[in-house]
Amino acid sequence: MSDALTSNEAVRSRIPTRTAAVFAVGIAALAVCIALSLALGTRPVPPGTVLDALLGDDASRDAIAVTGIRLPRTIIGIVVGAALGLAGAVCQGVTRNPLASPTTLGVNAGAALAVVAAIHLLGLARPAEFLPFALAGAALAAIAVFALARGAGDLDPVRLALSGTVLASVLAAWTSALLLASEQTLDEARFWLVGSLAGRSLGMLVPVAAPLIAGTLLAFFVAPALNALSLGDDSASALGVPVARTRLLGGIAVVLLAASAVAVVGPIAFIGLAAPHLVRFAVGPDLRLLLPGCLIGGPALLLAADVLGRMLLRPTEIEVGIVTAFLGAPLLAVLARKAAR
Repeated sequence: MSDALTSNEAVRSRIPTRTAAVFAVGIAALAVCIALSLALGTRPVPPGTVLDALLGDDASRDAIAVTGIRLPRTIIGIVVGAALGLAGAVCQGVTRNPLASPTTLGVNAGAALAVVAAIHLLGLARPAEFLPFALAGAALAAIAVFALARGAGDLDPVRLALSGTVLASVLAAWTSALLLASEQTLDEARFWLVGSLAGRSLGMLVPVAAPLIAGTLLAFFVAPALNALSLGDDSASALGVPVARTRLLGGIAVVLLAASAVAVVGPIAFIGLAAPHLVRFAVGPDLRLLLPGCLIGGPALLLAADVLGRMLLRPTEIEVGIVTAFLGAPLLAVLARKAAR
């Protein structure tokens, strides 16, 4: 398998040149997005005040807004954006489908149904209470997708994508039925279902810390095998890659990462689709470079969309899930046309 994959020496030889410059630009772009996320909002805060607030040298109203509201929101955006970017890259590797995203495995739909059902049956009202149900729903949906796709043989990428799409449609219909059945459920769930970084506390990251770390480590572990899988199942098998196990491990990584992100902020579309494509254009298809790039590109895209949502209709704001859906739809159309050609 090592002969078919890009050698470690080749990867290292590329890092000091163009790839290093790309990563430097990406880190700079992420730093700019972080600064804008801390400074901009209903009330813009001067950069000096932001710095003083972070250093604890300012106790003004603006400083409290930075440290008490915008800093947790920014940190959550970084963590969730990185998780969605990684999940999207691994999902595209598992399915060998450039249009794949965590939605392909039914993760968003499973989490949404579980949360709406919990609100309807148990009367939950706080986003922190949604976490275990979102995780469980996403995991069960992904397990069902893998069970449907496997059938009598090995996991096939086409069956995997189709099974996820079909199951996601069914789960979305059930979710809509629950929302229509209860106005109270609709009132409680609609803010979470839109996808938002607002109103989330750093404490919400604690329950999902373990699955996020496990999913990240698993994604990097399975990356070399997914590189071989891109050559085709037969070629990968000939190189000694366990195809079914690789897809299973990759699917588990997607579930852990995407379900954790959805549990915290709700289903946010297109970050898992756009970030891998943007990074792949810059550093190439090698997942050993693509995954670290998505740790930068995913947060940068999510924070940029969140800042844009805050600024468009000030003093009100547009939820980040709406912004990503609005911007991601044209991207999906472009990618679909490119894939068709």
